[in-house]
Amino acid sequence: MPTIAVLPAVEAVPRQQLRMVWPTVLLASPAPLRLAAGYTLRTWQLGDEPGFYRVMALAGFGQWDEERLRPSRARMLPSGWFFIVHDATGIIVTTAMATHNPTPFHPFGGELGWVAGDPDHKGHGLGHTICAAVTNRFLSAGYQNIYLLTDDWRLPALKTYLKLGYQPFLFAPDMADRWQVICEQLAWPFTPDSWPQVESN
Repeated sequence: MPTIAVLPAVEAVPRQQLRMVWPTVLLASPAPLRLAAGYTLRTWQLGDEPGFYRVMALAGFGQWDEERLRPSRARMLPSGWFFIVHDATGIIVTTAMATHNPTPFHPFGGELGWVAGDPDHKGHGLGHTICAAVTNRFLSAGYQNIYLLTDDWRLPALKTYLKLGYQPFLFAPDMADRWQVICEQLAWPFTPDSWPQVESN
């Protein structure tokens, strides 16, 4: 009886996260910053960490503690950790960070990261507000390369970034196709010819 070779299972290669960038034409234009009534936008204060951990867990980013926070804190711009507080309860309901995180695609890059919100406070434009605050922090610091990482399925966040002014960055062969699907889902114009991309050799 012939021997049948059993091949090892081929593990699926995780898809790269999407990247979006703040366009160069807007480097001299602060992002519009509007805040809903009943909320306060501010930067980090001593003792904010437990409220931050709570929001991150509610937003689906898992359990955070000081050890997990440490790498981001080390790269954070001064006055670059933003919070939105619900005035009536005093609890943190939205957060985002401005971190110095250069990469080959984004030399001396500033990353808008760890955008998270309490689902009980959605619908007030808080994500837009906090992303605008982080973007403006980078602009005030003179950053020329501002970017963020995200995922195909985060449709509300993707729409927030697009409305704010961020553009898809076509840095890999599958990006245009993936963004076409996203744009169809969001009823957003699919204009890849106008988006930044990696030059092919």
